[in-house]
Amino acid sequence: MSRFRVTYRIFAGSLAEARARAEGIALEQTVEIPRDVVPAGYIEDTILGQIEEIGREDEGQFRATLSYSPDSAGPEFTQFVNVVFGNSSIQRGLRVIGIDPGEAILAPNLRPRFGIDGLRRLTGRAQGGLIAPVIKPQGLGADALAEISYRCALAGADIVKEDHGITDQQMAPFRERVEKIAASVARAAEETGRRALYFPSVAGHPWEIHDNLRFARDAGADGFLIMPGLLGFGLMHAIANDPDLSLPVMSHPSFLGPYVLSPETGLDHGVMFGTLQRLAGADISVFPNVGGRFGFTVAQCQSIAAACREPRGPGLPIMPSPGGGMSVERAGEMARMYGPNVVYLLGGSLLRLGAQIGEGIAEMRRAVDAADAA
Repeated sequence: MSRFRVTYRIFAGSLAEARARAEGIALEQTVEIPRDVVPAGYIEDTILGQIEEIGREDEGQFRATLSYSPDSAGPEFTQFVNVVFGNSSIQRGLRVIGIDPGEAILAPNLRPRFGIDGLRRLTGRAQGGLIAPVIKPQGLGADALAEISYRCALAGADIVKEDHGITDQQMAPFRERVEKIAASVARAAEETGRRALYFPSVAGHPWEIHDNLRFARDAGADGFLIMPGLLGFGLMHAIANDPDLSLPVMSHPSFLGPYVLSPETGLDHGVMFGTLQRLAGADISVFPNVGGRFGFTVAQCQSIAAACREPRGPGLPIMPSPGGGMSVERAGEMARMYGPNVVYLLGGSLLRLGAQIGEGIAEMRRAVDAADAA
């Protein structure tokens, strides 16, 4: 059975020090006992992590690829993530820069159910960037949120996405809100002949989520917005793979910032918002856009988009979805940067338009189409 591989960047003063650290990672991520007490045979030969390659990357930086047995991960996606970067994530000077899951991990997991091609079939948008207005702000009632959703869908939005901060608050309870927004999106579809997809933000206590998901599906939701940093990558993986739901998943980066912001710890941007999201089953990966309020660079955003769409990556290529700092004025710049396979999130810039929000959607559609055609 093929082993899966994880590549780490190790910050160390010498190759000998880096190798010692890699040997420590191999122990820490699997048996978690001193090397001299690792039992011979199956545990030492198979379960214990193995250093496959190690070498200098730059001054004070080394690249080490370790392999792990699928037996160590077992059938649970959460345990796979734990083997990739569990206890070692607490150590300084160590960063995950690549994950190659191998066929043994990929085979039993559906991974993205829809991907880019599936989303295009569902939206009816055969080419060009998709437009996804964010329905907010928190504090509005269900009727007001439904009215905003209706105007966005009527104007040609491809995906009507709830804000991640709108969950099950008393101002707009989850079930009431989902019913009303789904109905408003359906009404717009009757009037235009083209349906926008509606993605509610998954809400509820852990013991309520299963029922809430099925309620949303039955009410007319077309997909789900999930925060794996808060709800867990294992839960997102389960939702994406649930044959009873069979709806696309959009992942949101809330609470994931600390994993990527330090250059010497955590995970590379493309690994976190591209590779890991694909492995967990997301069809769309939301991340902070360059030029917004979060400070991601052009190179970091491009690495995320590349990891989302890499044909040789795990499972189907998925849609990157930059958010923050998005506007009609930046449509050309964003189209040149991301290409046509992207979901543009539009939030605060649209809400400034008030009752004319639909005009803003239509203008953005024209700008995106023009930029894609250029």
